[in-house]
Amino acid sequence: MMLGAHEGVVGGVSTAFARAEADGADCLQIFTRNVRGWAAKPFEPDEVARFHAEAKRTGKPVAAHSTYLVNLCSEDGAIRKKSWDALTDELARCEQLGIRWLVFHPGSHADEKEGMKLVAQGMAQALDRSPGKARLLIETTAGQGTSLGWRFEQVAAIRQGVPSPLRRRVGVCVDTCHVHAAGYDIATREGYQATFRELDRTVGLSRVEAFHLNDCKKPRGSRVDRHEHIGDGELGLTPFRLLLNDPRFADVPAFLETDQRFRENLAVLRSLRS
Repeated sequence: MMLGAHEGVVGGVSTAFARAEADGADCLQIFTRNVRGWAAKPFEPDEVARFHAEAKRTGKPVAAHSTYLVNLCSEDGAIRKKSWDALTDELARCEQLGIRWLVFHPGSHADEKEGMKLVAQGMAQALDRSPGKARLLIETTAGQGTSLGWRFEQVAAIRQGVPSPLRRRVGVCVDTCHVHAAGYDIATREGYQATFRELDRTVGLSRVEAFHLNDCKKPRGSRVDRHEHIGDGELGLTPFRLLLNDPRFADVPAFLETDQRFRENLAVLRSLRS
């Protein structure tokens, strides 16, 4: 398993590689646009060239994370349109930079069935309008409020709702904090094995293309999304030890989203390898 972190991009997206090197990361996750607003300036050609040069120099795989404003199934039509357009723009940005994966949260809707349909429609629009190799990864969520994607069945249904052949560009990102908060047991060996059997049955392990490695501040089943440093939360070290030594995920990138302390957290993770 390649281990990385969500790196800042102050000074331009190309600067993230140097931060990843300083943290000792094998791979990195970034934002490609402003996370606090809907407006996004196009990349300057020089910055795109610098990004490609840094990617080639370091050889580090890169994922992008969608801005948190995006809610593909918003019950507010105006917000939903902005979200669909933003996801389309972000996927195009990934294509421009040569980033393989764009991770996103499905969004929130009071009607589960209607919400999942809208998420799939928004994904289909982004994939259709941004052709290329960049892939969308549905992130498993904690299930706060009316957010979707906290049950594996929901993730599978959303993906299935994207028409073929666009669906071939859709995978899944599993967040350890989120699956714990959603009620899945990964903190024990038996629970880990049962949870991943369930994930395989519903989604398919071959579709898991990335992980977010975060401990959780809240108890299992709380449906509250609060990240904690590795080993300091309710999960402890067991699930991370199991993941890091699971041959099924040997080639899958995994990104820390803890608040800084990336080098320290990466060292803890690497100490768990057999």
